[in-house]
Amino acid sequence: MLNVGLTGGIACGKSTVARMLAEKGAVLIDFDEMAHAVEDPGGPVWQEIIRHFGEEILHEDRTIDRRKLGETVFADREKRELLNRLVHPAIFEEWQRRLAEIRARRADAIVVSDIPLLIEAGMKGMVDLVLLVYITPEEQIRRVMVRDGFSREEAERRLAAQMPIDEKLCWADIVIRNDGSLENTRRAVDEIWEELKERENLRRVGTD
Repeated sequence: MLNVGLTGGIACGKSTVARMLAEKGAVLIDFDEMAHAVEDPGGPVWQEIIRHFGEEILHEDRTIDRRKLGETVFADREKRELLNRLVHPAIFEEWQRRLAEIRARRADAIVVSDIPLLIEAGMKGMVDLVLLVYITPEEQIRRVMVRDGFSREEAERRLAAQMPIDEKLCWADIVIRNDGSLENTRRAVDEIWEELKERENLRRVGTD
């Protein structure tokens, strides 16, 4: 089984690339989806988040308002690190469970784990290779402004709260540029998929 870590930065288009790879046959594990799952109302992670951040971050149905929580943690590094400490262990446990399940079911699978903070969390050694979705910082700002309706100042604050995308380049085994057309991205994904299949075949040959 080939375990690929997919990462990038805010508004880089990881979800688009992940979806294209899934269409090719990759087994996708979405860390954002797992974060939602472990934060279900009433659960232990949910309770800890409410204990530290208060009930003002809740929707009427008691689910976490991720936009409100995001506004709180993006403005305060210590709070952001606290939230990560509360959430990451549960997500990691669920990730390991899913990987084991896939490995038992499909030993030849190409698994793509969409991990926004892969590099920041020191997880490079936990995947077989890192695939970085890259756009320029200026394009990140533009996309965040369009996508979220933020001012340029707010978009820049969001970027400043993350590791700069250019600093992630040296950690990547494969880089996919996503600042062109959708068709260009699709062609790049086609090429990368062939490379991933070749790597998986080599791994299987090496273990036979």
